[in-house]
Amino acid sequence: MIVLPEPPHLAPPDERVRISYLTGELADCRYRGTDTGWLDGASRDFAGFTAERRGVRKRWGVPSTVFWWVSGEHYLGTLVLRHTLTHELAEIGGHIGYHVVFPWRRQGHATRMLAAGLHEAAAIGLDRVLVTCHAANEPSRRVILANGGESAGGIGTEDRFWIRTPGVR
Repeated sequence: MIVLPEPPHLAPPDERVRISYLTGELADCRYRGTDTGWLDGASRDFAGFTAERRGVRKRWGVPSTVFWWVSGEHYLGTLVLRHTLTHELAEIGGHIGYHVVFPWRRQGHATRMLAAGLHEAAAIGLDRVLVTCHAANEPSRRVILANGGESAGGIGTEDRFWIRTPGVR
């Protein structure tokens, strides 16, 4: 186990984590058996790759902010905060999506990352957020419940949960 140089935190995408980002996402894709081709552009121009992901950008048809969960030069995962919902995102996707790359899973990072994402949601004025996960994804369900998730029912293969942001009760 690697000892992290500082407590992990959410940060804008940054070039300082280039090696660990590419290594972590490649390992994660291989673990899940998914295509790694999307990493080609990041490998060629990481500065451009990170620049495209910083700040509020329109993604999935709504304003969104991408954060990376980092500790020093170590990239551990990604959290996406969607500022509003479309009809589709209200069914699958929600306000917040997150993942921890394979080498860092099962160490509590997702729970802490989602908690930090709830603070970011509160900062943009959201009093509650919708978070979804595949019905068979028990680890993600535990992360959501640990952060106060209340069931909003399922749609298809997705389970949906509302979570109040900090300061809202």
